[in-house]
Amino acid sequence: MSYIANTLENLVGQTAFMTMTVGNIIMILVAFVFLYLAIAKGFEPLLLTPIAFGMLLVNIYPDIMAEGGLLHYFYLLDEWSILPSLIFMGVGAMTDFGPLIANPKSFLLGAAAQFGIFAAYFGAIAMGFNDKAAAAVSIIGGADGPTSIFLAGKLGQTTLLGPIAVAAYSYMSLVPIIQPPIMKLLTTEKERKIKMEQLRPVSKLERILFPIVVTVVVCLILPTTAPLVGMLMLGNLFKESGVVRQLTDTASNALMYIVVIFLGTSVGATTSAEAFLNLATIKIVVLGLIAFAFGTAAGVVFGKLMCIATKGKVNPLIGSAGVSAVPMAARVSQKVGAEADPTNFLLMHAMGPNVAGVIGTAVAAGTFMAIFGVK
Repeated sequence: MSYIANTLENLVGQTAFMTMTVGNIIMILVAFVFLYLAIAKGFEPLLLTPIAFGMLLVNIYPDIMAEGGLLHYFYLLDEWSILPSLIFMGVGAMTDFGPLIANPKSFLLGAAAQFGIFAAYFGAIAMGFNDKAAAAVSIIGGADGPTSIFLAGKLGQTTLLGPIAVAAYSYMSLVPIIQPPIMKLLTTEKERKIKMEQLRPVSKLERILFPIVVTVVVCLILPTTAPLVGMLMLGNLFKESGVVRQLTDTASNALMYIVVIFLGTSVGATTSAEAFLNLATIKIVVLGLIAFAFGTAAGVVFGKLMCIATKGKVNPLIGSAGVSAVPMAARVSQKVGAEADPTNFLLMHAMGPNVAGVIGTAVAAGTFMAIFGVK
């Protein structure tokens, strides 16, 4: 009889109920909210679903992230900046740089939207973060999850990686909610109705040369951007060369989605209650939102300046697409423009600043690495 009692006691002692804290319960509820947003509302389900499930797992069974645990090895690939670079290659293989090539002025809008990153950097310093931690936090303003993970790992801010990554991916998924009010506040209805001229056709030679030239120019000036910009442009060269269809398909499909599973679940699994429920996390979430809002606003304001300079030929709404959330931010520009005038088609025009924003955020990350002497 005592054997049975001891056995039952051991079994009960091994259940998660015996070690679960109030913090774990809170994080499990947060995971449920993320799963709801991903599945029921369709907010970036490819990202939020694995992140939320990783969050759920680690708060039920913390040892899954301990050394030797399944997700520990996935997480090492984040720390070593392998998964973010592979994500960039997949993004490059799926992205059409044609609108950016056809309208190079879009680079300026993409650059303007990075203002949020540097505004958040100084804000983070003011809130007590050290310089490297502030840089890692501020990159959230680019709404680029892989770059946020990449920079946090390179700057040695692994303790902040989880909150930074979750904040970045959360704001990426909430682009359709966060951006429209800012866009409408800063533009008039007349400006939102502006129709832009059709983009010129882009030749195949231009499409092939673009990733090569960008890689050479950007990586010569900022070699630290090579893992991100280099992989982004390699993926795009696969796509535009037309001679390696198998590599294009692999990079944009099978490999991309495998990496998303590894990256998403491991990032979610960094959000244990002990690591996530603290004042630093609240600061990161707030700073990330401020950075993203500032980046969106800066893009729209610069779009207004371009509108004035071109005598009404540029719709300021496309400036909001200068953040890195591809193609969600461009779709939001299209949606807000169509609300003002259903016949207005801004999507292709907005894709120029959008893909410029991807490059711009990578350059911003490389700039921080160069400043701190990190390779």
